[in-house]
Amino acid sequence: MAAVKIGPADDITLESATRVVVEGIPIAVVKDSAGVIHAIGDTCTHGDISLSEGFVEDDTLECWAHGSKFELTSGKPLSLPAYEPVPVFDVTIVDGDVYIDPTPRSVDA
Repeated sequence: MAAVKIGPADDITLESATRVVVEGIPIAVVKDSAGVIHAIGDTCTHGDISLSEGFVEDDTLECWAHGSKFELTSGKPLSLPAYEPVPVFDVTIVDGDVYIDPTPRSVDA
């Protein structure tokens, strides 16, 4: 699929997550502590909880309900109770705008 424009990169706050829906897919858009923008699946694999309501710490997003942390670059859970990864999506910045490809990226297991 083609990347979809979601808005200006400057509108995404440092160390925060925002929920967007791209082509019907809920995605958490995260600006990590280094200012890098990531896009991962917005639904925790442990329960039907929106990850974008969670906490950003360094390069992880923590589910507010059960505490599972997910690595932003791979989607891998770093703590229980989640044990399945969330999908990761490619992010491109063009002329200050964020574009997300809604096709999940293949990452090493």
